[in-house]
Amino acid sequence: MALRLSTVAVVLHLHVHVRGPGIDYVGVLLASGASWAGPPGPGEAALIAAGIAAAHHHLGIGPIVAVAWVGATVGGMLGWIVGMRGGRSLVTAPGPLRHARLALTARGDRFYARYGVVAVLLTPSWVAGIHNMHWSRYVPVNAVSALVWALGIGFAAYWIGPSITAIAADVGVGKWLIVGAAVAIVAAIVLLRRRASHGGA
Repeated sequence: MALRLSTVAVVLHLHVHVRGPGIDYVGVLLASGASWAGPPGPGEAALIAAGIAAAHHHLGIGPIVAVAWVGATVGGMLGWIVGMRGGRSLVTAPGPLRHARLALTARGDRFYARYGVVAVLLTPSWVAGIHNMHWSRYVPVNAVSALVWALGIGFAAYWIGPSITAIAADVGVGKWLIVGAAVAIVAAIVLLRRRASHGGA
């Protein structure tokens, strides 16, 4: 719910203040890093808003995609390190449901050993760390998936966002369609990543 509200706030701010920058490069960098270091967060919302701002010539789409890629790549590395250093010991620690947690961890280890590349694409970064995915496999996949994410969301917002705004303005509901589209995109991404994380950890 908090993520949806933050998405609405970011996109509404951008729509109301179309003459200003809306969101800057540092914000996209930090939001992207936060989203890839832990559970899905504000990275998608920030990138969508920045892509729309770039389409209105307030920001450059090239730098936006670049900083989103750097932020996501670094965030993914930090999440992987945290998962490797402390996540596994926490998941396998003595306590309630330890037997079930150990069985789930073993199943995740087998999944990562067999389908490592796919697993990285479908699960949060710290899950790869928990399952001790080797850096030689994780680092390139993390970087490539972060690039695909930055390019896909950034350019989709850049190309589609203004078109939706122009069409909707004719019927007087422009900002609500922008908000609805942004929330739908973010919600779909978040749900897919959460579903994958529950199934692969």
